[in-house]
Amino acid sequence: MLSQRMQEALNKQVLMEAQSSQAYLAMGSWADIQPGLKGVTKFFFKHSDEERMHMLKLIHYINERGGFAIVPALAQPVLTFPSLKKAFEELFAHEVKVSEGINELVDISLQEKDYATHNFLQWYVNEQIEEERLARECNDKLELIGDDKSGLYLFDRDIMTMEQE
Repeated sequence: MLSQRMQEALNKQVLMEAQSSQAYLAMGSWADIQPGLKGVTKFFFKHSDEERMHMLKLIHYINERGGFAIVPALAQPVLTFPSLKKAFEELFAHEVKVSEGINELVDISLQEKDYATHNFLQWYVNEQIEEERLARECNDKLELIGDDKSGLYLFDRDIMTMEQE
């Protein structure tokens, strides 16, 4: 059984995952109308779907443990970006914020000696290591590319394979 504090903290994370999903969906829509960014578009849409899956996993866990998962209202995400680099900086910032939220949940689970939740959260801890690495790598590559159009072309072509490295 989840404590009230743990349930509220998990529901806060549901909101964070939902916001990330919406933010990446907006990034995907923006990328979709930029010329030549079909790979980036797929990347953002795929990450939006993944964040929604993370949210659903939390919702199921809360409900399975006797709590009540709240489906949150969402604020309008940022819809446009001055550059692809700025969009990926925003993606990295989201992932860092999500990691902070997961770390807070782990801390609460240990304080409350809720070892089932602590165990459940380890998947998220590992996932965030990967998500931050990927976001950092994308930002590093965009920094190297600068304004080079051929580099941007290669980045767009290769972005979907970066996750497998």
